Amino acid sequence: MLILVRHGRTPANAAGLLQGRLNQSLDEVGYEQAERVASAVRSSLASVDKVIASPLTRAQQTASAFGLPVHTDERWLEISYGVYEGVAMSKVPRDVWQNWRQDPYFEPEGGESMWAMDQRVRDACHDLMEEAKEANVVVVSHVSPMKSAVAWALGVDLGISWRTHLAQAAVCRIEVRDSGPVLVSFNETPAAGM
Repeated sequence: MLILVRHGRTPANAAGLLQGRLNQSLDEVGYEQAERVASAVRSSLASVDKVIASPLTRAQQTASAFGLPVHTDERWLEISYGVYEGVAMSKVPRDVWQNWRQDPYFEPEGGESMWAMDQRVRDACHDLMEEAKEANVVVVSHVSPMKSAVAWALGVDLGISWRTHLAQAAVCRIEVRDSGPVLVSFNETPAAGM
């Protein structure tokens, strides 16, 4: 099984800022979330066989709560918001939001397109398929790559991400069967009784 885990909260999350590639540490709440989600995932499985994480500090810190060696894979990085990283979501111009929603190839200045992010995440998912058939692989990542992986599992395009919400330290589970990936849970949180 492929178990996707969103990192815990950071100061930027708490402030409502677009974070992207800003390399912040978890805040106190984020560390607590990381411990709770790791405990909940471990207790729901016979074993966690492998942990992979984005190289960003918040993902690495969340991944370390699983108590296993962390394998780093840059394909699980958050999308780069370019000039909008560190900007309050409410301060991003309306036309920029419309461009992101309507055009998967839109790149903000200095940033990355949703399409480019989606391609690297789908490649990472394909590379994990055989392993995830036999083992429980935890991937600690970010909101946009997780939504991309969910779209991959559902066989739909990334446009679905605008109609979904993932909380901090949320879990999505993708079972890999001979017939392909199947989404078995979305946005699980320890508070919701994983």
